[in-house]
Amino acid sequence: MCVSRCLRCVSVCLVATAMVCMLSNVLLLLPDLKIHFLLEGHVTREATWATGLWGSGLLVLFAARAFLQSSETRGCCAFRRQMFSWLLFSCVCLFSAGFCCLVSLTALSQGPLCLYNDSSGPTWGVPLKPDPGRDAGYLYNMSAWSSVCEQPAGVVQWNVVLFSVMGGASGLQMVLCGANVFNSLLGLVLGQGCCHGNKVRLLSL
Repeated sequence: MCVSRCLRCVSVCLVATAMVCMLSNVLLLLPDLKIHFLLEGHVTREATWATGLWGSGLLVLFAARAFLQSSETRGCCAFRRQMFSWLLFSCVCLFSAGFCCLVSLTALSQGPLCLYNDSSGPTWGVPLKPDPGRDAGYLYNMSAWSSVCEQPAGVVQWNVVLFSVMGGASGLQMVLCGANVFNSLLGLVLGQGCCHGNKVRLLSL
């Protein structure tokens, strides 16, 4: 299969997953679809890192744009230079998507920041944070989802769904970028001979 054709397919998938990650991160910053929680600093820490916006979002979109840009390259050296640049873009995407996936999984394991009742009264904190000596974690105890956190409304379900979506999308990006690294290395090793017509043709975004 032509290297350019592989890059185009990967790029389309990267654009779609980047949009999903960006939307998920924006919604995570607005629990219960209310902005005052964000303004008051009552948003889950991992959501404020915005890895879905800059990591699996903008950086991935920038790389996908580079993969899809129109070009026609002739000559072995020029072709390999282009393959090398795509390899670098793929490695950057792989790292940023991996970081976003790690942050999402961490947020899932820790639970959301919310208002809950403790011995001193209503307190903002992370009450569902796992305790190795207590239980296996809130993800396996759905009855605690609605009984522990009082505000924002439905914040546990909100975080579980959105961080799961963002983690899954960034995980898919890692797979695609890993395949793209292999694909670009293939282009570097085989040169233009791996493409039909000894050309690289990419469609414009």
